[in-house]
Amino acid sequence: MVIANEMKTFANEPTKPVELRDYIVTDPDILGGEPVFRGTRVPVVSLFEHLESDCPLDEFLENFPSVSRPAAVAVIMGAQALILEKASR
Repeated sequence: MVIANEMKTFANEPTKPVELRDYIVTDPDILGGEPVFRGTRVPVVSLFEHLESDCPLDEFLENFPSVSRPAAVAVIMGAQALILEKASR
């Protein structure tokens, strides 16, 4: 799966923490305040729904061309960081 390869590449390199607010916005005027990728009307949840359905990241990006690969990967990495942070408490 493409995501796993990208995440391994990123996981082996020192990285700064992902600032999710750089990639996600909530605005009551956009989809009623549902979190969307910044600069789009694409709900963030749609990324995770695609991944849960075993769709590769490339397919998600083809379906939502307004979302950049770096934004999608950053959101995945941010979610990973949040999960690991909660698990270590």
